[in-house]
Amino acid sequence: MVRRERSRRPAKTTLLDIYHRLFDHYGPQHWWPAETHLEMIIGAILTQSAAWTNVEKAIHNLKASTDLSIEGLRSLPQDELARLIYPSGYYNVKARKVKAFVEWLAERYGGDLDCLFALDVAAMREELLSVHGVGEETADSIILYAAHQPIFVIDAYTHRLITRLGLAPQKETYAAFQALFMDNLPHDELLFNEYHALLVQHGKTVCRRAPLCTGCSLNHLCPTCTGLPSA
Repeated sequence: MVRRERSRRPAKTTLLDIYHRLFDHYGPQHWWPAETHLEMIIGAILTQSAAWTNVEKAIHNLKASTDLSIEGLRSLPQDELARLIYPSGYYNVKARKVKAFVEWLAERYGGDLDCLFALDVAAMREELLSVHGVGEETADSIILYAAHQPIFVIDAYTHRLITRLGLAPQKETYAAFQALFMDNLPHDELLFNEYHALLVQHGKTVCRRAPLCTGCSLNHLCPTCTGLPSA
């Protein structure tokens, strides 16, 4: 197995190199795959501990049975909501989370997402984190993909890939991983959107738990790559 020295290049240079290699390999990802901001938010809640293909099935069920609006979801009995989102897994827990979000939005912002999105990033994040079932990754996904504000989303794929590339911060917390990107990249919503989506795609298809290093577009940057011949 080939082992490489941890890169001594500036983090900004390496992170941009990763982005351009992934973009050249996969092309634009067109995330988030949703027709409305509310659909995107519901998807972000349902995708917790779930494969996206199963979330799509749950979203399809919801759209076939409701108008997928704030009031539509509020009026839907929780047990019926759980039945509809069954494909996403943990359906009873997620039904409570969806209910908690739409009730909170109705009570605090009159059901108007634009009022929530008018907040600055820090205030919006604090508000979202106060909602039952909305953690850091979900809150940041909502801010980036629905509110179109620049914040970098950290998920399991990103954590794994950045760690394998030898770029993990000393304290492997969500905040520290997020700071790696936020401190070294331009605060550009489109860049953060595309970058996160590319990391997810690469993590799903190549940098899996058992990585497929041969042919990986990042193998020359990766100190843990097993896809190159020994020297």
